[in-house]
Amino acid sequence: MANEPYLPGVDHTDEREDRIVLHVDADCFYAACERLREPDLEGEPVVVGMGYEPGDSVGAVATASYEARAFGVESAQAISTALEVLPRRADAEDDPNLILEETGHYRPVDMDYYQSVAAEVKDILHDCADVVREVSVDEAYLDVTERTAWSVVDGFARHVKDRIRREVGITVSVSVAPSMSAAKIASDFDKPDGLTVVRPGEVREFLAPLDVDLLHGVGPVTARELRSMGLETAADVAAADPEPLVDRFGERGRELYDRARGDDDRRVEPKGLPKSFSRESAFDGPVEEREPKRELVETLAAAVADRARREGALYRTVGVKAVRPPYEVNTRERSLPGPVDEPDLVREIALDLFAEFESEPVRKLGVRVANLEFSEADQTSLDGINWEDRTGSEEADSSTDGGDDGENDALGGADSSSPTERVTDAAEQLDLETALASDSGDRDETERSTDEDDEERANRETSVRGSGQVSLDEFE
Repeated sequence: MANEPYLPGVDHTDEREDRIVLHVDADCFYAACERLREPDLEGEPVVVGMGYEPGDSVGAVATASYEARAFGVESAQAISTALEVLPRRADAEDDPNLILEETGHYRPVDMDYYQSVAAEVKDILHDCADVVREVSVDEAYLDVTERTAWSVVDGFARHVKDRIRREVGITVSVSVAPSMSAAKIASDFDKPDGLTVVRPGEVREFLAPLDVDLLHGVGPVTARELRSMGLETAADVAAADPEPLVDRFGERGRELYDRARGDDDRRVEPKGLPKSFSRESAFDGPVEEREPKRELVETLAAAVADRARREGALYRTVGVKAVRPPYEVNTRERSLPGPVDEPDLVREIALDLFAEFESEPVRKLGVRVANLEFSEADQTSLDGINWEDRTGSEEADSSTDGGDDGENDALGGADSSSPTERVTDAAEQLDLETALASDSGDRDETERSTDEDDEERANRETSVRGSGQVSLDEFE
């Protein structure tokens, strides 16, 4: 389609003021990739675990197929909890008490493989649109204003879906709207394998009945605040006096008001290089024991360092976040003498920064590397550096009572002994109160490469609405 800017028969002589934005979101992406590799898994319950190894009961659910969800497996559950409701198929051979049809297939995350599949999808997206914004490994926005027209956009969107299914072998849900925020919301309405079109002039009507927590950029904390102001639906926000919203939320209040009315003039633009990579994970409830928290910090540090290495990034800052009940967000960070790629160092610094919270009850933890560099510049030598005594360290404290603890992340909770990945994508990716990662009908894996523009902030704040997939995100 590279040389075919329009579908046949499309009259494109008139100028159109309303842009045509597609939001493409892969359905249960990790599980779909595993089924590509193992076709026998088609139709079977599939669970993909972060930090999981075959035969183990540790780690957290990164994504669960719809068949697995029917048994009660949820994203962010501890693998041990998932195994209680959906035993491992491999164990059924040795346990006569297990019913084969009530068991599932568990697989560890294989990000390199998933990214190779995602690359095939993105090749198609770039072939179908002049402008593509890749939000995460499984999510993207397309501006197809110059490729089609509203009168035939349904067929164009289905063409995109069919190409991906035919050429890659996975299903995606596609939404079409005249703005990015409306397209994002619409993508959750018809999953899996869905197609939702919101035409110009229909956006405000489409948004009106939605609960406020379904608005793009609204997470649990903001939703509670809006409801405390008597605003239950998007229609309520759209009809409200914007001044109290601005007083309560600052500039975001005006943005919420505008979005609820369907006003969003942002253009789809390719993303720049990320400024940081981070992982966040929440427990089912406050955890005081030292070891589960340290174990989680080590797991998150390893995941972040691995992501940076895979992306070819060096980092100058390592940070941690600890959320104490009820919603007290604390961050610490340390600057390094130069850009490095040292996974062991990330782990050591993260544990050191977290030490002050080891005896504190904690609901959620995060690890981040920031101040990224993607050049081929030589890495600073770490030999001989005394990390405890060096003068180059710098720690920052940001404690906020009542702040958003990121409960809108793409993953849920875990038991106190087995950490659960709740990583804030892609938002789509990803300032906790203001930003992917999403997932109502199925907001799948959003491994968020975050820059701090409106889209990533909105993705971070959007409630999880059904994905069951880990997302990578940035925390403040």
